[in-house]
Amino acid sequence: MHRVVKKLLLVAGICLAGLTWAQTQNSDSFSLKQAQGLSSVPASDSGVSAIQIRDRKMPASSLVNAARVEDVRNGPPPGPGIAVNLNSEVFGANLFGGAFAKQSPGRFNPDYAIMIGDQVQVRLWGGFEFDGILEVDPQGNIFLPHVGPVKVLGVANQNLQQTVDTAIRRIFRANVSSYASLAAPQPVRVFVGGFVNRPGLYNGTSMDSLLSYLDQAGGIDAERGSFLNVQVKRGDRVRATVNLYDFLLEGRIPLVQLAEGDVIFVSPRQSTVKVTGLVANAKRFEFAGNKTVADLIRLAKPQPQVTHVRVSRNTGPVRNTEYYPLDQVSAIQLENGDDLEFTADKKPGTITVRVEGEHQSAQEYVLPYGSRLGDLMSQIKYSERSESDKPQLFRLSVKERQRQMLAVALKTLESSVLTARSGTSTEATLRAEEAKLILQWVERAKQIEPAGQVLIAKAAQRDQLLLENGDIIRIPVKDGLVLIGGEVLFPNAVAFDNKLDLGDYIASAGGYTQNADTSRVIVAHRDGSFEEGKKADLVAGDEILVLPKVDVKSREIAKDLMTMVYQIAIAARVVIGL
Repeated sequence: MHRVVKKLLLVAGICLAGLTWAQTQNSDSFSLKQAQGLSSVPASDSGVSAIQIRDRKMPASSLVNAARVEDVRNGPPPGPGIAVNLNSEVFGANLFGGAFAKQSPGRFNPDYAIMIGDQVQVRLWGGFEFDGILEVDPQGNIFLPHVGPVKVLGVANQNLQQTVDTAIRRIFRANVSSYASLAAPQPVRVFVGGFVNRPGLYNGTSMDSLLSYLDQAGGIDAERGSFLNVQVKRGDRVRATVNLYDFLLEGRIPLVQLAEGDVIFVSPRQSTVKVTGLVANAKRFEFAGNKTVADLIRLAKPQPQVTHVRVSRNTGPVRNTEYYPLDQVSAIQLENGDDLEFTADKKPGTITVRVEGEHQSAQEYVLPYGSRLGDLMSQIKYSERSESDKPQLFRLSVKERQRQMLAVALKTLESSVLTARSGTSTEATLRAEEAKLILQWVERAKQIEPAGQVLIAKAAQRDQLLLENGDIIRIPVKDGLVLIGGEVLFPNAVAFDNKLDLGDYIASAGGYTQNADTSRVIVAHRDGSFEEGKKADLVAGDEILVLPKVDVKSREIAKDLMTMVYQIAIAARVVIGL
């Protein structure tokens, strides 16, 4: 029995080992097929598919390099510093938002100098045929069959075909044609140091720009790094110095071909000035040496309406402020830490006032600054239907002031609702439901636009009132109507009748709703004045507003809410209930 069991275990072990070996062979076979280009998955963004790689018989080293390039392009996702760069006040920081780090491999430019490790596609046909991708060896050569080593290190891309063809002609005098082109860039590792957000060693290719490597490093440290002095070093030698302002303002950047072990070094930040106000580029700018406001204007690009510049000097123990006309700042010297604000210090010359409603005059008037209401009213031609004794004035500054007052009152109401205390859990539940309704009402109330009307009809000195730019004068029409709105069943307009009183007009609109507060009725006159309904003397053109009930548990909240309903009704002639 024991022997049988041992035999069965031995057979099971052999089967399991065979199964494992088969899986391994399948995996190796699949990997080999991928390496030979039998997979239909695209190899990279360079436009060369895996099938094309198979057809060209790309060597294994080329596949490894292509995979390295793909790994470089699909590197780790950018960090949270991108949002900081995009929102930074430093001019140029938004360059490093991840776009350069994600760029796909591009084509070689004609001036690209061939480097060790580059891949060269060579095709020969005619008397001798050859098709393959050759790698530039450490001595700077590619080895052509029947030709031997060909020196290509440092040869410009545009001269590669001529170099290969010349070498072939030394061996094959005729009947052999050639074609040579660069196939894949050389993967390199470049150090990025100095004042960047994430110094380190970064992967890329020899054809990538330094912006790609800076972007991978999180960009230049906006508070410490320089955008004017970015160096590319190879050993102890500085190969290039790049000013990124040239790229930002003029689109110029040198094409520096990088090699393995090169260093991109960001120097310390130099002097800076901060620009605010009416400019296209309200940023913090860096400068080197002696600069004037005229130099800064070319960077900040002030808007056409700018007339003056305010310069705040922050160096030294005392903060000084200087104020210059724009045409006198060309020679003003800038100092490190200065703040400049470009302003439009213009004296008003004329204003525009619109005249709407029932009249036969122009709709808009251009008047000298300082004109008074009487000057305009004397120019208006009235018609038979004009109600000339009740002009209405709507002013933008009053409208804004009304909006601010309503916003403050609504904020106070919100605070009262959210901080109200409850004695029991049942009361707390009721308060929560009540607070939800009130907060919904507050959100609706925030959307109300006040009218901005100024009461002028009964003013003794009406004609002496100074006009403002953007004022609207409205001449009412004698329509003989009375409007009824708010908490009535059928809000409507009813013909004015001397024999009807307040109750009659409300009855003609269907009467009160169940939510109406019959003790709070407002009559709004056309001249902008208001009266309590029972005491009002109704005339044609009036508007009757029936306010809603406020049914809340807290007396303090009920009082505040009722006040808000009343204020909104007066400011905007709108009634909103819970």
